[in-house]
Amino acid sequence: MSSEDKEAQEDELLALASIYDEDEFKRAESAQGGETRICLELPQDFKIFVRGDSTESSGFEYSVCFLPPLVLNFELPPDYPSTSPPVFTLSGKWLSQAQLSALCKHLDNVWEENRGCVVLFAWMQFLKEETLNYLNISSPYELKMCPQGKGQSRTPVGSLEAGKDCGGATGSGTAEEETVDARAVQDVESLSSLIREILDFDQAQRRKCFNSKMYSCSICFCEKLGSECMHFTECSHVYCKACLKDYFEIQIRDGQVHCLNCPEPKCSSVATPGQVKELVGEELFARYDRLLLQSSLDLMADVVYCPRPGCQTPVMQEPGCTMGICSCCNYAFCTLCKMTYHGVSPCKVTAEKLMDLRNEYLEADETTKRFLEQRYGKRVIQKALEEMESKEWLEKNSKSCPCCGTHIEKLDGCNKMTCTGCMQYFCWLCMGSLSRANPYRHFNDPSSPCFNRLFQAMHIDDGEFWEVED
Repeated sequence: MSSEDKEAQEDELLALASIYDEDEFKRAESAQGGETRICLELPQDFKIFVRGDSTESSGFEYSVCFLPPLVLNFELPPDYPSTSPPVFTLSGKWLSQAQLSALCKHLDNVWEENRGCVVLFAWMQFLKEETLNYLNISSPYELKMCPQGKGQSRTPVGSLEAGKDCGGATGSGTAEEETVDARAVQDVESLSSLIREILDFDQAQRRKCFNSKMYSCSICFCEKLGSECMHFTECSHVYCKACLKDYFEIQIRDGQVHCLNCPEPKCSSVATPGQVKELVGEELFARYDRLLLQSSLDLMADVVYCPRPGCQTPVMQEPGCTMGICSCCNYAFCTLCKMTYHGVSPCKVTAEKLMDLRNEYLEADETTKRFLEQRYGKRVIQKALEEMESKEWLEKNSKSCPCCGTHIEKLDGCNKMTCTGCMQYFCWLCMGSLSRANPYRHFNDPSSPCFNRLFQAMHIDDGEFWEVED
């Protein structure tokens, strides 16, 4: 490596580190290279579109402000920038391999036009500011998967011209059939996981932007950071968390769980259960949840909330169906256990809930018992009953070895016991470990709490042991 190339590389990497924060640029520790994460600037009211399963034009649209970043991994060869370009891969979740290949081709062209000069900053600026125009992506942008399914092909580099780069919503499938660039990686497993990742990333970035800005609370009139504030989703009115906390707590204590709306006069926006849970204590939220459920079931027994923390949209439940589909985020979930919809398979129950399930089952009527058996499976409920009965029996009829914890049942004999698990001697009365050399000293020592109690609670009658109550 010439001194000029080495100096140019160091200057470029230092410049990038000073321009971008750690989330956008990270220099490699072991080599002359690094990773850049480029978030595109989207137009206002940008939407993504997912086509339905049918051949009709129906589908689903989502409004997003942020898309997951394009990731440019690069390594600088010894003769860069004088002779060779950076070695790189370009990965993205929401662009097809054909689109990523077109971007790779353009990065090559940028190098050819600036051969002998550093190009990383030019590459990053192009990806950040011109990707959408270069690929003819407009709103609504249709999400597609590459033909290989998982989108991580490493096929040889193919010729892909910018004019064929399978633009966005209006692009044809022709470019998808082209041979893709080996450096282009669509880093996503499936279309459903892609949608979830996009929505979660968009929500996280919106929250990050909100937290970093200053807002004026309309209740206390103080200027506070967004991280100390909360906004109502429907109306976007912002208040500080301290004021809303007091407001929510007063309403919940008064039983006005339907009045947790925006404090702005004549505004009908209502706080989501997730927002209420974030501000009030566990006890108050339990009261809020209980009162809200009680007041809603009489009139809206077929309504459940989307379990995604950032959504909480009310979902109508079809009669006799346990699947709910959120109209806002399109998340399909089980209306009973609130997990991802699992079809006819029974809901999973955690170990902590086994005792509650057992008590609920024993106290239920026949109709409720059949419902619980259908929900969790008869074998799971039977197992819970058997485990609880075994535990209760052991607690009542046995003691645990002080050394290894093995449950020991005493049927007869003296109070010097031997553990069948670890063969440790111990006293049945005080559960203390006994000396292996002279275990009876514990009962013969006047200073021992069990002195002269070796046969306590037992007496001999006609050669038989009888238990005596204290």
